[in-house]
Amino acid sequence: MTAVLLSLATFGSTLCGGLFALRYRDRLHYLLSFTAGVLLGVVSFEVLPEIFELAREHSLDATRAMVALVVGFLFFHSLEKFVLIHHAHEADYAEHHHPQVGVISALALVGHSLLDGVAIGLAFQASQAVGISVAIAVIAHDFCDGLNTVGLMLTHRNTTRHATAMLVLDAAAPVLGAASTLLFQMPASGLVLYLGFFAGFLLYIGVSDILPEAHSGARPNTAIRLIGLTALGAGFIFVVARLA
Repeated sequence: MTAVLLSLATFGSTLCGGLFALRYRDRLHYLLSFTAGVLLGVVSFEVLPEIFELAREHSLDATRAMVALVVGFLFFHSLEKFVLIHHAHEADYAEHHHPQVGVISALALVGHSLLDGVAIGLAFQASQAVGISVAIAVIAHDFCDGLNTVGLMLTHRNTTRHATAMLVLDAAAPVLGAASTLLFQMPASGLVLYLGFFAGFLLYIGVSDILPEAHSGARPNTAIRLIGLTALGAGFIFVVARLA
């Protein structure tokens, strides 16, 4: 039940991200830099140690989890590239926007947000400490999901009303995902593989999506501050992990 309660915070985080997209997108790089550090910290100080601890307690081969990590990283890399194939050619045509493309892309984010909620629930099945840290990472990441949902809808000429409706759907998805994990219990062997896969996903969005986006819109003289915020995000999770 704690997982479901914490997942409610993702609802507010996603909504805030969508509203931020409408007003303050030009200042987003500072928040994204901190978020990237949070994701790095969750993988390094919570998920990986929990994988090795579970493997030790249940006499499992941790190498399988590392393979799952690589598979998770490459899977989301491949998925993003295939989804963005059409978008890569959008710039070749002036005023070439399709509302249905925005809807399909936003629905893909909704499905991703549903899995975010599942990640919170399964992390709590591993341990309370991992659950809290993963919830923090998902809450931070879902802010960006809300921003991207609105951005995709508006970029492809959808109305503000439709963009807002899709934002609400995206915000509700993690809560439903977390609630679904109350219906089943994953064995330790499955949790080890899932946590490895999820670690690969967090690493991918941190280093391939969030950090490049954070630095792309920033001035050169802000690079040190952005790197400092990334370090601060990782340090924040380190402290959370020790306290938990």
